[in-house]
Amino acid sequence: MNDALWRMTASAQAAAVRGGDVSAVELVDSHLERIAEVNPRVNAVTQLLAARAREAAARTDRDRAAGRDPGPLAGVPFTVKESTPIEGVPTTFGVERFRDLVASADAPPVARLRAAGAIPIGHSNMPTLVLAGMHTRSELFGDTVNPWDPGRTPGGTSGGDGVAVATGMAALGLGNDSGGSVRIPASFCGVAGLKPTAGRFPADHRVLGPDDPGPASQMLVTDGPLARTVADLRLAYEALAGTDPRDPRAVPVPAYGEPLPGPAAVAVVADPGGHGVHPAVREAVETAADALRDAGHDVREVADVPRLDEAVEVYGRITMTEFAPTWPAVRGLLGDGGDRYIGMAMERTRPATAAELVRLMGTWLGIRRSWAEFLDRYPLLLGPVFTEPPVAPGLESRDRAGHERVTAGMRLCTVTSFVGVPAVAVPTGLADGLPLGVQVVGRAFREDLCLDAARKIEERTGGVLTPVDPRRRAAAAPR
Repeated sequence: MNDALWRMTASAQAAAVRGGDVSAVELVDSHLERIAEVNPRVNAVTQLLAARAREAAARTDRDRAAGRDPGPLAGVPFTVKESTPIEGVPTTFGVERFRDLVASADAPPVARLRAAGAIPIGHSNMPTLVLAGMHTRSELFGDTVNPWDPGRTPGGTSGGDGVAVATGMAALGLGNDSGGSVRIPASFCGVAGLKPTAGRFPADHRVLGPDDPGPASQMLVTDGPLARTVADLRLAYEALAGTDPRDPRAVPVPAYGEPLPGPAAVAVVADPGGHGVHPAVREAVETAADALRDAGHDVREVADVPRLDEAVEVYGRITMTEFAPTWPAVRGLLGDGGDRYIGMAMERTRPATAAELVRLMGTWLGIRRSWAEFLDRYPLLLGPVFTEPPVAPGLESRDRAGHERVTAGMRLCTVTSFVGVPAVAVPTGLADGLPLGVQVVGRAFREDLCLDAARKIEERTGGVLTPVDPRRRAAAAPR
């Protein structure tokens, strides 16, 4: 049975440990064996915490034997993105210079998953400093490989977590998302991912020093889980939701809102902004729409989402304005070629003046209002995560055309992060051997509605595609 433990869902793993059918040590050892087998081929787990994970598992087993509640995620192994602190472990951001930046405490989401009984089993790879592009390649750890096809990117920036979960090296992954960084790797790797409402999960992004980041970083970045099933995603959501004194942004809103009178009305936009969508992605959105329609939802195609092009432009102006003063110093940390992605964005988007920034902040609120009004009419929105199937590694950094193609592909992720609403990415199946997925977007603090709809899509499309064994290819992945 030990060989099969890593194949079980997080929900089943926790139930087995809680019920005494499996020890937490056996569960962790099963995942460590899977990591030893698979990670050399995909390079997703960067800092393996084998001894620490076994010690935590032994404590879980002792607690259960003593009659203490081991928690709803008892013994479940999870990976943590290299940008999120684990106490006593370096938070490297994939940068050589930060190799010894040992965290003094767990980040709030790591602490909350631990409190629920889950066990961190390792850090996971990401693009250098979260800035080198969408593809998961870091200066310190190298490239992470998409297990479905080495010639396609696993996405990013939480790509290490996407691959670890997809291949069974961990039951859950903890990433973060400010424009698709959880949802894109979930979609490209065939797993589910949640970007919560801004303020739903507590966080503390003071990792590189005592100062808080600027307003864009404070309002856009949200930590979020990845899992192989929507039910597992829900378990992680329940553990992560809440408040923490380290994060005054976290709002004490109940994890589940008031029931709606009936199934939520769903707006469908397959091609946000009308900039084009791959036929396979359009078909995935249509398949998901049919699943929700069959489940009793009032599903309606609408012309578009509110103010998409304007939102993408304002997002770029605000973030580049905040980032510009530190760019000369940051550029030197990104390694050979690692500066190309942000460099092209800086060339395309000039920083705002003080007066322009004041106006842009007002526009940001106006766009959020437009979306609140839209979601008041349609509690749910169904659309693509990325408007193409998984693309080649490093496309966004190769040249200006590749940069624009990737920026356009993630546009619905960008705008939904900008307005701070929740979204769940869920697989719908395969096309030409590659996973495809959609995202369900909801009203602020109604992650529960998104999760409910995603579960219905999963049930009706057979969308659980993983765990998967990495595929081999003779030729090297293009760089």
